[in-house]
Amino acid sequence: MQLKGFNNLKKLLSFSFYDFVIAPNEAEKKSYIEYINTNYSAEKITALLKKIVHIVEAEILNTSLQDYEPYGASSMILLGDIKGSGVAMHLDKSHITAHTYPDFENENGILSFRVDIELSTCGEITPLSSLNTIFAFFDTDIVTIDYVVRGFTRDKDGKHIYMDHHFNSIKEFISDDILKSYRTKEVLLPNDNIWQLKLLRTDMQTDEYFSPKTALSAKEKQEYIDTLHAEMVSIFNGWRSV
Repeated sequence: MQLKGFNNLKKLLSFSFYDFVIAPNEAEKKSYIEYINTNYSAEKITALLKKIVHIVEAEILNTSLQDYEPYGASSMILLGDIKGSGVAMHLDKSHITAHTYPDFENENGILSFRVDIELSTCGEITPLSSLNTIFAFFDTDIVTIDYVVRGFTRDKDGKHIYMDHHFNSIKEFISDDILKSYRTKEVLLPNDNIWQLKLLRTDMQTDEYFSPKTALSAKEKQEYIDTLHAEMVSIFNGWRSV
């Protein structure tokens, strides 16, 4: 497609990753918090964002990161076109951000950790191409992905162009090895340039949600798993599960 000027269609990819564990006591809760603070610190999250920047063929203009007390982290990178001239070309790529949201205060012993990432780009590369890299970084039980294209550019004859790439589903950008572990639900509004994909893990292995030191009977573990599954289904569907 030959354009008049540069491509300024805004392509916004945002997604939330949820990870759950079961911590029946304070010692196991503390252990999980330490794991999250170590593996999903602002520095670790920024390293992932830089990998995504490479995939979408952008250059880093500026980076800001912050760890919070007692837990949580944020990172933001301003982007430019790798073929451009730095700040003068910042509109051609925009930004990528990540924020973590720990939920460690659940009285029923089910702890969760959510990471929200938002990638806004312009130009020819779709940010959907980064999805497999992102999945490889996180242990995740629920994923919500939203993709929206906004604005317009013009072709060489001056005609408005509202979409410069065509696909049917976000799932086309996720490997089959990943998809086979999840139940999926989609919202497809291609005429409005809006797509949503939600994924719920289906291959739950009970011992993965407990510490090896957890001293519970099989029956007690199953009761926790049933409660966890109800909470996951509630988040996946967006309604309260009783």
